[in-house]
Amino acid sequence: MRITVARDRCVGAGQCVLNAPALFDQDDDGLVTLLADPGADQESAARLASGLCPSRAITVHEG
Repeated sequence: MRITVARDRCVGAGQCVLNAPALFDQDDDGLVTLLADPGADQESAARLASGLCPSRAITVHEG
């Protein structure tokens, strides 16, 4: 699994950071920053963060 983020679509809601703080952070403008691709133990949190993103700025690529 890998993750891509579209910072230009991010609205700074912070759901990604709240649900997967090991994977996501926010910069000084509140925009998503990807910290790392998820390990096997973080895949569920990555999917949840992607699903909760109101602007669909996070894409999870399976495989």
